[in-house]
Amino acid sequence: MNGPAPGNRRARDLGTHRWRAGRMPEHVRDTGVVAVAGGSAGAPLLASRLCPAPPPEPLVLRPRLLRVLDEGTAGPVTLLRAPAGWGKTTLLASWFPDADAAWVSVEVDDDGDRLWSYLAAALRTTVDPADDVPVPDRPPGPDQLEVLAAALAARERPVLLVLDDLHRITDPAALTGLEFLLRHADQRLRLVVSARAGLPLAVHRLRLAGELTEVGPDELAFSADEVADLLTAHGVALPVAGVRRLWERAGGWPAALRFAALALRGQPDPARWVEQFGGDQPDVAGYLREEVLAGLDPDARDVLRRSAVADVVCAGLVDALTGRTDAEQALAGLADDGGLLRRDDSRPPWYRCPPPLADLLHAELGRLPADELRDLHLRAAGWYADNGRPGEGLRHALAGGDHERAVAILVSRWPELVPYDRETPAGRAPVPPPPEAVRRDPELGLACAAERARAGDPTAAAEHLRGAVEAARALPTPRRDRFRQLATALELTLARLAGDPEAVRAAAARLLAAQAPAEPPGVVAGHADVRAVAGTALGLADLADGDLHAAGLAFAGSLSAARTAGRPRTELVCASRAALLHAVRGELRAADALAREALAMPPCQGWSCRADCAHAYLALALVALHRDQPGEAEANLVLAAPATGEPVVGAVAAWCRAYLLRDAGDLPEGHRVLAQARERLTGLPRAGELALWLLAAEADVRGTRGDLSAARDLLVRAPDAATPPLAVALARVELRAGDPRAAGYALPDWESPEAADWALPVRLDAAVLDAVLARHAGDERRAGRVLERALDLAAPEGFRRPFTRAEPGIRDLLAAHLDTGTAHWPTVSDLVRGAGPPAERVPAERVTAALDEPLTERELTILRYLQSILSNVEIAAELSLSVNTVKTHVRNIYRKLDATRRREAVRRARDLHLL
Repeated sequence: MNGPAPGNRRARDLGTHRWRAGRMPEHVRDTGVVAVAGGSAGAPLLASRLCPAPPPEPLVLRPRLLRVLDEGTAGPVTLLRAPAGWGKTTLLASWFPDADAAWVSVEVDDDGDRLWSYLAAALRTTVDPADDVPVPDRPPGPDQLEVLAAALAARERPVLLVLDDLHRITDPAALTGLEFLLRHADQRLRLVVSARAGLPLAVHRLRLAGELTEVGPDELAFSADEVADLLTAHGVALPVAGVRRLWERAGGWPAALRFAALALRGQPDPARWVEQFGGDQPDVAGYLREEVLAGLDPDARDVLRRSAVADVVCAGLVDALTGRTDAEQALAGLADDGGLLRRDDSRPPWYRCPPPLADLLHAELGRLPADELRDLHLRAAGWYADNGRPGEGLRHALAGGDHERAVAILVSRWPELVPYDRETPAGRAPVPPPPEAVRRDPELGLACAAERARAGDPTAAAEHLRGAVEAARALPTPRRDRFRQLATALELTLARLAGDPEAVRAAAARLLAAQAPAEPPGVVAGHADVRAVAGTALGLADLADGDLHAAGLAFAGSLSAARTAGRPRTELVCASRAALLHAVRGELRAADALAREALAMPPCQGWSCRADCAHAYLALALVALHRDQPGEAEANLVLAAPATGEPVVGAVAAWCRAYLLRDAGDLPEGHRVLAQARERLTGLPRAGELALWLLAAEADVRGTRGDLSAARDLLVRAPDAATPPLAVALARVELRAGDPRAAGYALPDWESPEAADWALPVRLDAAVLDAVLARHAGDERRAGRVLERALDLAAPEGFRRPFTRAEPGIRDLLAAHLDTGTAHWPTVSDLVRGAGPPAERVPAERVTAALDEPLTERELTILRYLQSILSNVEIAAELSLSVNTVKTHVRNIYRKLDATRRREAVRRARDLHLL
C-alpha cells in the first residue's frame, strides 16, 4: 500500500467529503467507550480519540495537499508541523483513508501508559483477528516489541497510523516503542503526525535518513485560488482583487481566513472590510492569544513582542532589541519548532512573522509605555545605522524622536535612501517632529520627507518637503547649498514616484547643476553620488520610455559613478538594467557577467530588490534563449516576473516568451503574447526599436504557423518596413514561401559598414539567411564563406539559436561545412547535433516501419558524428564516453540500418531523413 485506497482518491477528485468513523467495532461507536483490560491501562478509552472529528463545514478540499499526503505515506513518516490554526487536523480528517488506517488524538498529560493504551486500541482496528498480530495493552518490553514488529513486517499491506497533536507528549521515552516499530517493521508501519512545537520524535535522524516527508506552514497556507474557493463555499462574493488582498492580509493562515469568511457574510462593503482586516480583529486576536501565544514560554513571547518593532529581524537586531546574546537560537526555535516565524535563505537568516501575528504584536507594542517603545526604536535605529541599513535607521530614529541622528543619516547616506521601486508598503508614519524643530533645522523636514518617500507615501513626503523649503530661507550660504542639493534629490525622487519622465529629467538636470562643493568625507556625498543618482534616474526614465540606447548610456555612466561612490544599492539597480540592455543588443558575455554580478551582491541591504534581481534574471533568460538553452531560459523567465509590470521590460520578456512558445509548438499562445506586448507599447514613441522587434517576431510566428500571406502583409504594410529587423523577417517569410529570389531582394546587406550598429541577433539572422540563400543558388563556396563569417560573429558571444532554430537548410549547410574545413569545428559539430530537423520530414511511422528497431537518442547523436571525419576515439572524447561504448553504439547503428560501414550507414540514414 503506497497511500490511501484508490476509491478515496476518486472521491476526493470529485470534490466530495465524507466523515468516517474508521474501522471501529460497532459497540465502540454505540457507546463511545473502548474497554481495555489490565492495570492502569484498564481505564476506559474514549472512542472520539480513535477517529477524526468531523471537519468544520463548509469544508474546502485541497487536492494538492491530499496528493502530498498520498505520496508521503509511501515512506515511513509524514510530519505536519505548524502553529495552531494552520488546518492540520482538518486536512488529516478530510484525507484519512477507510482501510488499514488508525487514528489517535493525543491529549495533554498523556503519559507512556496512556498513549500506548490508545495506540494498542487503534492498531487493533486495522488488524484482522485471524492475522494473530500480538498488540500489547501496556507499553511493551523489548521481547514484545520484537514480536509485534515481526508480525507487522509479515503483513501484506502496511498499517497507517495517524497521531494528531503529538506535541502534547513531552516525554521522549513515551515514544520509544513506536520508534522501534518504525525501524524494524520493514516499512509496514506508516506514521502520519501533526504537531505544533517541541516534537519528541527523532526528526533530525529521520530527515537525515530520507525517511521523512515534511509539510509546514508554507505548504499548509491557502493559495489565492483556495481562498476564492473558501469564500464561495461561505457564500461570499468578492472581486478578484479583493480575494488577493485578503490572501495577502491573512498570509494564507487558514484559521484567519475562516474567521474572515464568516465575518464577510454580513458586510455591506466586503472589499472595504478586507482592507481593514488583520490579526488585531477581535476574533482573530483572541484566537492567536489563546491558541498561539499562550503556549509560549515568557522569553520566546518577549522575543516576538520586541521584534515586532521591525518588519523583519535577524539575530543581531534582536540581540540589540532585547539585550540578550542568544537570539539566533531563540529565533531558530520559533521558526523550526513553533513555525511562528518564516526564515529566508540569506546568511545570516532574516525572520518575519506571518501577517496576522505581526498585526497582533504591533497592536501590543502600541500599548507599551511610551519610554519603553521609544527605547526599542532607538535601539533599532542604532543597530540599523551601524549595519548598513540607513532607510530603516532613519525611520526608527524619527519614531524614537532622535532628530539629530535622523538628520545625520540623511546627510551622509542620502543616495541609499532613494526608492527605486514601489514594492515597499507605506508603513506606519512616525510622529512628525514639532514645527519649531523643523524651523531650527530644516534638514529634519527633509529627513521626514525622505522617510515618507521611501515608504511609498509621496503626498506626505511632498508636504514635509514644502515645510522644509519654507524653513530653509534663513539658512546661511554653506548650509543652503547642501540643503538645495538634498532638496533637489528629493524632488527627483517625487518626480519618479509620480511617473513623470519630463519632471525627472528636469530634476536630474537641476541636481547635477546643484552639486554642493566637495566637503569632508562623511558629511555629504560628493560628485560621484550626484552623478550616480541623477544618471540612474535618467536611465530609468529612458527605459520606461523605451529608448534603449539612451538608457544603456545612462546606466553605464551611473554604474561607474555608483562604484566610485561605494553605493551598492545604486550599483545593483544599474547593473541589473545594464545587463538586460546588453542582452537585448546581443552582447551576451557582458550581459551574463553583469547579471551574475548583480545577483551575487549582498541580498537587499534592507531594500526591496526583487525587481532589480528580476531584471538580472530576464537578462539571463535572453542569454539562455540566444544560446539555445530553453530550460534555463524558462526558469529565469519565471524569476523575472516581478519586473514585467513595466511595459518596456514586459515587452522584452514577451519577446523571449514568444520564441520559447514557438519552439514548444504553442504558436497561438506565442502570437497572443506578442500582440499584447505590442499593444502595451502604444503611446511610447521612443520604443520604436523594440516595437519593430516584436513585429518581426510576430511575423516569424505567423510564418511558422503557415500563415505566410498574413506575415508578409504585416511586414510590408509597416511604416518602417525597410528597417533591418523587418527586412530580415520579410526575407525569412519569402524563403518559407518558396521564393528565394524575393528573399534575396528583401535581405538587407548585413556586411555593410552601417550593419555594425545593428543588434547582433538581427545581424546574425541576416547572415545565416544569406548563407542559406547562397546554397539555394548553388553557390556552395559563397555559402561556406558566409557561414564562416556568421560563425565568427557568433562565437565570441556563444550564440547558437541562429543556427539551431533557423531555416531547415542550415542543418545540411552546417554538416557540409564540417567536411570543407572551418576554424569552428567543435562548435559546428555541436550545432549539427542541436540543429532542428528539416521541415520536410518523413512521418515517424514510415521511419519506424523502415527500421526493424528504431535508433536510441544516444545512437542518433553518434550517427550525426559519423558524417564527420572524426575517428571513434575522437567521437568518444567529444561526448565524454569510453571508446568501447562508442564502438558498441556504432555496431548497433550498423545493425539497425543494415549497413556494414560508416559511409553506407550515413547514406541510409539520410535516405530515411534521420540526418
